[in-house]
Amino acid sequence: MDRPRAVAALRAEVAGFARRHMSGQRRWCVALSGGADSLALTAVAAGILPTTALIVDHGLQPGSAAVAETAREQAVTLGCADARVLTVAVGTAGGPEAAARTARYDALSAAHGDAPVLLAHTLDDQAETVLLGLGRGSGPRSIAGMRVCDPPWFRPLLGVRRAATVAACAELGLQPWVDPHNADPRYTRSRLRTEVLPLLEDVLAGGVAGALARTAAALQDDNDTLDAQADAALGDVTTGVGLDTARLAMLPAAIRRRVIRAWLLAGGARGLTDTQIQGVDALVSAWRGQGGVAVGSELTRQRLIAGRRDGILTLRREPV
Repeated sequence: MDRPRAVAALRAEVAGFARRHMSGQRRWCVALSGGADSLALTAVAAGILPTTALIVDHGLQPGSAAVAETAREQAVTLGCADARVLTVAVGTAGGPEAAARTARYDALSAAHGDAPVLLAHTLDDQAETVLLGLGRGSGPRSIAGMRVCDPPWFRPLLGVRRAATVAACAELGLQPWVDPHNADPRYTRSRLRTEVLPLLEDVLAGGVAGALARTAAALQDDNDTLDAQADAALGDVTTGVGLDTARLAMLPAAIRRRVIRAWLLAGGARGLTDTQIQGVDALVSAWRGQGGVAVGSELTRQRLIAGRRDGILTLRREPV
């Protein structure tokens, strides 16, 4: 009997992705929420390589444990070699969406071992991510969206529309979980999904999601090239105590800001925003004797301050 068309197309997409990006891989994990995207991905992945399903229970909604257990049972039925529920505590930093994402990735990072993790982000998710970056003015790195391969994370469905995963689940007789947060107008991404993107598709006569995804891919290529140049320049401007501002000032702005970003990350900065990087860059490009710039970090009871002294950018810790 012929395999149903939607499932066959999805399986071919994932198998082709594995050949291109994961040659020689003998097993993998799939991050499974129970929704249509991750459920369809789990179904086809389990038929290609031994698969471990990792289900994160955020505990944010009544009945979340039952949803996670249902997803685990579905994974076993679909042929996964293993299926585990990971229970997490979600904090508050960055707002509910960011905090949940941080808790989820931390749990997946701790559980996957040395196996790669397949994430079920689709082309529609990529389009939403690009729009979020545009709206927040977060710079080209944010507008470039999610990477196809960012080990240990791999996204084989970034070229697939969400409708294809829904169709695959229907063909397989699977009942996906529908996250009520996806239609909750309190969440920015849900409004982009249900209001903004449909309006743009209507106004611009279709093709918007695909165009946004292509824009992201093009920007990723540009970013990779500029990042490589910045890595080479970082050694030239580094001194024993910081970065030489005179040498930094001679670099093109796009390279200079990437050098600053890499230096900050190496010094312990985390969750950097484009505004913070621009602020540190102003200590070089628009120096008027201004004070230091606080940057994000994971320090407890301390903060990181990037400042300028005697022509050198320095990074210091201060108590909060």
